[in-house]
Amino acid sequence: MSKIKKRTIRTIISLSLLIIMIIIQAITNIQPVVNISIHIVIYLLVGYEILIKAFRNIIYGKMLDENFLMTIATIGAFIIGEYSEAVAVMIFYQVGEIFQTIAVRKSRKSVARLMDIRPDIANVVEEEKIVQKFPEEVEVGDIIEIKPGEKIPLDCVVVSGQSDINLSMLTGESIPHCVRTGDKLISGSVNIDGVLRAEVTSLYQDSTVSKILDLVQNASEKKSKSEKFITKFARIYTPVVVGLAALIGLIPPIFLGHWADWIYRALSFLVVSCPCALVISIPLSFFAGIGCASKYGILIKGTNYLELLPKIDTFIFDKTGTITKGDLKVKQIVGNKNDVLKYASHAEYKSTHPLATAILDYSKINVTEKYNYTNIFGKGVIAKNNTHKIICGNTTLLKENNIQFDEIITPDSVVYVALDNKYIGAIIIGDEIKDNAKSIINELKSIKAKTILLSGDGDASVEMVAKNIGIDEYHSHMLPDEKLKHIEKLIENGKKVAFVGDGINDSPSLVRADIGISMGAIGSDSSIEASDIVIMNDNLSKISLARKIAQKTIGIVKQNIYFAIGVKVLILLLTAFGLSNMWWAIFGDVGVSLIAILNAIRALKIKQ
Repeated sequence: MSKIKKRTIRTIISLSLLIIMIIIQAITNIQPVVNISIHIVIYLLVGYEILIKAFRNIIYGKMLDENFLMTIATIGAFIIGEYSEAVAVMIFYQVGEIFQTIAVRKSRKSVARLMDIRPDIANVVEEEKIVQKFPEEVEVGDIIEIKPGEKIPLDCVVVSGQSDINLSMLTGESIPHCVRTGDKLISGSVNIDGVLRAEVTSLYQDSTVSKILDLVQNASEKKSKSEKFITKFARIYTPVVVGLAALIGLIPPIFLGHWADWIYRALSFLVVSCPCALVISIPLSFFAGIGCASKYGILIKGTNYLELLPKIDTFIFDKTGTITKGDLKVKQIVGNKNDVLKYASHAEYKSTHPLATAILDYSKINVTEKYNYTNIFGKGVIAKNNTHKIICGNTTLLKENNIQFDEIITPDSVVYVALDNKYIGAIIIGDEIKDNAKSIINELKSIKAKTILLSGDGDASVEMVAKNIGIDEYHSHMLPDEKLKHIEKLIENGKKVAFVGDGINDSPSLVRADIGISMGAIGSDSSIEASDIVIMNDNLSKISLARKIAQKTIGIVKQNIYFAIGVKVLILLLTAFGLSNMWWAIFGDVGVSLIAILNAIRALKIKQ
């Protein structure tokens, strides 16, 4: 039997016995010794755990918590002869704890269900036999078999088979993705209909699913200002109200008499003073907000970023792969097509940049010659061997190497190619603006946020994209360090800056911005590491959704703070002036906590 069930049964039995005792007291003259003895038995049955915790905390010097307050208040009630109320306080406190546990468990289960991507086993192919292993035991290079309905346990590449893959647990999108031989598979996604065999490309601890789970599990460690405030508030608030309760119970009766009445007020004061509603509901609200975001494929690394997101007043966007689709295609080749493609492919052979990928996909040239590669960050590549020196990159790289060339004016990206310090041609590569790019820019403008486009591409390309989507400000020919300086200048001027990029070349900017948002980060180690918010697909509208979730979560947090403090202060004042009793105190503690917790878990159900 679970702990929560045992506590529930004990509480129901105790409440039933208390009701019976109240009825017996009303219709008979029960002996005082019998009366107090039965109440003590009921009290110990329902509250022994709280008494043990209070005693243990006193030993360790942590006595000013809810267990201490409940223990002092109820023992005091026994001393002044309020047996039924003492037991009732303990019972209803337990009722509150039970509902609180259920609410927290429901929230955690919802988050666990949303992020239920942890694979259980991996089917490893060994000499044409299937051996089941834990994902942590599988090595890079092993061949695994993934059957229909199974989670993909590790990052891998398909070596045989074809199937549709469900990425919804990672990206929030329900449309299946077809894969075949040569395609990458991301751990945590689900195989739908075909049998696949794939070669493992990373260990479990380095896999996408492991990084995501670690990110979500550690999100609560980066606390928001509201959470830090509540923690500090509780540390100050609790001893203050204990001191006030002591003053209420000791000072007035010295001058006015009626010791029992004033002590009763002090005990009620202690009961209502418990800060449970704040200490529990505030972190729970943020946790629920992070869980809701993860449902839509938005991973937020800490509650501090959830709180900061609605305050962002400047959004800076990278262009390729962020505002544009990043599905680059070769549109035109200037110069001798065969030579330009050949040497560009040799130079870009080991590059993972989207422009390089577009060139290699188009040329399909099998590179057999060996080169020494030098990647010039933000400019291009220089490849050398004993025979040739190939320079492949943008205008800046060619100018730095004193190569004469004709600059091509086009809104598309241009990769210039030089062989042995002589310009031989260029490759023009085009991209498309994402369908929802303009709408997200308009939405950000509607909240008075400034939008900026920073790109390493040429003037014409950047200007065309910026004007097409209506962005406020744009800068071209920006190297990664120049983007970083631009962000730092804005932050120094008091702006709250979010940088939105694809995580390939802009890790410094993602790290330096107040919030770094990486787009289409599925399978990208650098973006998951560098950014604060990871959007697991390339859907720009998720930025707006993340902001909406953040705003509503902060709204719920503020509601709980104002409601809990307001009601408690009101009942504390009424109690101090003798205008309320222990039952009002119970509502001020248990009732307020329950309402705040139920309000907190609304953050799990925020809609798109």
